[in-house]
Amino acid sequence: MDSTQAPAAAETPTTAPAFEDCLRLLRGERDEQKLAGLLVAANLCRAGDATAVVEVYRAVGPRFLRRLLNTGLGKVEGGKEEDREAYLRLSVTVLSGLARFPEVAADEGVVSTVPLIAEIVSKSSDLTITEECFELLSLVAIASDGGAYTFCEPGVMDMLFLQISNFPDGSRCLELAIHLMQLLVHKIRIDNMTVEKLQGMTSMVTSLARLFAVLHTTVKFESLHMLTALLSQKESPLHDALRSVPSTIWKCQIRVGITDVLQNRVVSSEKLQALLLAECMMSILGENWLSEEYKVPDDQNMMPVDKFVLLVLESARIEVSVLLNELAYLKYESSKKSQRDDAISQKERILAILFALIERIIKMISNASSGEGAACQTIHESTIMKAITGLNETIGLVLDFLQDAKDHGQRKGDDLLAAVRIVGSYLAEAPYACKEKIRHLLEFIFSVEGQDESSSFHSICFMLPMLSQITMEADGCRTLASFGGYKMVIDCLIKMIEQNGMMIDTGSMFLACDTIINFLSNTKNAHIQMGSCFVGLLKALVSWTGTADDSSVIITTSCLCTLVLDLTTEEFLLSSSDFDSKTLEKLSQLIARSYRRWSDRYPHVKNILQQRISV
Repeated sequence: MDSTQAPAAAETPTTAPAFEDCLRLLRGERDEQKLAGLLVAANLCRAGDATAVVEVYRAVGPRFLRRLLNTGLGKVEGGKEEDREAYLRLSVTVLSGLARFPEVAADEGVVSTVPLIAEIVSKSSDLTITEECFELLSLVAIASDGGAYTFCEPGVMDMLFLQISNFPDGSRCLELAIHLMQLLVHKIRIDNMTVEKLQGMTSMVTSLARLFAVLHTTVKFESLHMLTALLSQKESPLHDALRSVPSTIWKCQIRVGITDVLQNRVVSSEKLQALLLAECMMSILGENWLSEEYKVPDDQNMMPVDKFVLLVLESARIEVSVLLNELAYLKYESSKKSQRDDAISQKERILAILFALIERIIKMISNASSGEGAACQTIHESTIMKAITGLNETIGLVLDFLQDAKDHGQRKGDDLLAAVRIVGSYLAEAPYACKEKIRHLLEFIFSVEGQDESSSFHSICFMLPMLSQITMEADGCRTLASFGGYKMVIDCLIKMIEQNGMMIDTGSMFLACDTIINFLSNTKNAHIQMGSCFVGLLKALVSWTGTADDSSVIITTSCLCTLVLDLTTEEFLLSSSDFDSKTLEKLSQLIARSYRRWSDRYPHVKNILQQRISV
């Protein structure tokens, strides 16, 4: 050969004769040709040429691959029993190889095989085939959104994940199955899902609940993280779907898993995840989930309800105590500002979750102590007393945290607002708890604002349930009067009325009215001055009632108006720049409406009133 002759160009897989022969076989009409082509293609595709793989997939076609899968599953008539496993193994291997290239994995033909692959997982006893199935499914889930959502079709999740807990610990199958679940949890968006697809997600939750309960490896914690990711989404349609699940097993399995985490030596971050999951469960199923009796599967031990309630509460209390100390140090003593702000934000988020959990426990304990709800049937009085003692101690720590903020001139922050909220929740049930601390801190509490808020509106709203109770006594009224707190409550009520109850529930509006009524009724000798806040209140009350026919609104507002009118005269009101005769007329009509609601039913009382008025 002439040494100057150029060397021949290397043949690529797509131009090589062997590859062309393979494609001719795959395009053949007989199954024998396609099978022979697949055997050749399996080797050629390993070269990693994406163009070649796509050509192979188009040549063989998704219809044949589906038929091959169905033959392996015994769904095609005439197939020999002894050939099924070979067909099954070949179809899964070929699909898994083709799907390594995203263009193929995202194709509708491959995506449509997901239910069939899930069925293979549920029926195959060969872990090697099962591993390849999970590898293929992960590739499909990664390649496209449509592929991921196919897993939510009816029955798919059940077939895939119900048997996971039976896989050997540390096995490749278990690792791949958990990896697939993690992919789906982070990729699937539950908003606007159809009812059918939501059923698939509930199957994933129930499967994760079993793993969380029965396994004692790293998979337990991976399951915990996936459960919290799924259940912590606010106002998710998944919550309604879970409430309608007829079986209660998953509920008690989550309780078993939480118990394992909280009562064993694990890092604090995992305990926080378990407490977050407990808060999610109470948010979805109600406070009674914590205290409800469940029938336990034979292979699982469940802690008695009383002990479980105290375990969750004590674990939350410990974490709150630690977080409050850490936050106080970071905010008032640490000099490392660059690290401080991120650390504060993270700890504030965790604290808010723990406070939300404790608030739910407060509500549950309150119901149990008053004989309401399921909790009163399952929690002993001694447990209630232990819980109240612990809650008293924790609220005391929260008040110390607020005192620390006051001493450092800090009144703005989401952590401070969350602290005020939990204090308000507890004092709503025990208004005279921590009485001295509250008396000294109430003015400061009334000034606390969230980080992005421009007023202390929410702080005052959080305290209204307590205020409406302590103002029934003169001592509570004196506390409120000592710093002009009643004016702030009036301003708060006016703002609620102006917002038409959109910022806060109407129950808080009535609590504010009750507080002011109590205050005016119990401080008649205190010479309360008729200030601009009362003028504004009268105008707001007239606006609130409008044409409303709600008897509770009319009676409450008219009662409050008469108490305010008792502070002043018509001449004073009309001299105010913010009050005119038209407003006075509407105010009179409001009081008359209250009177007319019952006057016809009590003619004797009506006659006496008319005689007195005429005199």
